[in-house]
Amino acid sequence: MRIAVLGTGVVGRTLAASFTAAGHDIVVGTRDPGATGQREEWATSRLRLATFADAAAPAEVVVNATQGAASLDVLAQAGAAALAGAVLLDVANPLDCTGGFPPTLSVKDTDSLAEQIQRSFPEARVVKSLNTVSAEVMADPGAVGDGDTTMFVAGGDAAAKEVVTLLLGELGWHDVVDLGDLTGARGMEMWLPLWLRLFGSLSGRVFNLKIVR
Repeated sequence: MRIAVLGTGVVGRTLAASFTAAGHDIVVGTRDPGATGQREEWATSRLRLATFADAAAPAEVVVNATQGAASLDVLAQAGAAALAGAVLLDVANPLDCTGGFPPTLSVKDTDSLAEQIQRSFPEARVVKSLNTVSAEVMADPGAVGDGDTTMFVAGGDAAAKEVVTLLLGELGWHDVVDLGDLTGARGMEMWLPLWLRLFGSLSGRVFNLKIVR
């Protein structure tokens, strides 16, 4: 599967490497591929870099692994035409760090970043997932509870959610709960304030939820 991962931070690099290991054709999108390739963390990487537009254009799945505050701008650079019809896996969170730590949410309760993305790019098939855990756990759910924890998906396109659920399975996620349409992303994103408190209390970010039925 042709996958464009937009974002070159820890989340983007981690997911790109994991999807590559699973056999997918991966390109990582960035504003300036030349400058990004000169960074220390990319010195030994074999991941391909391209502009946001060039990465997204041929992709069947586009992963939004950017900072939430920049997501709409980055996706605009990728281009509405490139996103049309693609599965858009949104793993970002709308964190507002302008007031220091801990950050607040720039959107909540009656809206979500995922819904903003869907409204801005109505022909994209937006699915929210993976935003409730750290990059380490996204790519290696077995790092917590022997992999017996829960991941969520939300989105209005059932076929797109099936594609994302398949990708989650390749990463090692076995318990995936469907929260329904994209309004389910509101609760997923509002988990972040509690996640941040747990991060401080547990002195680490390798943890997750388990939904017990």
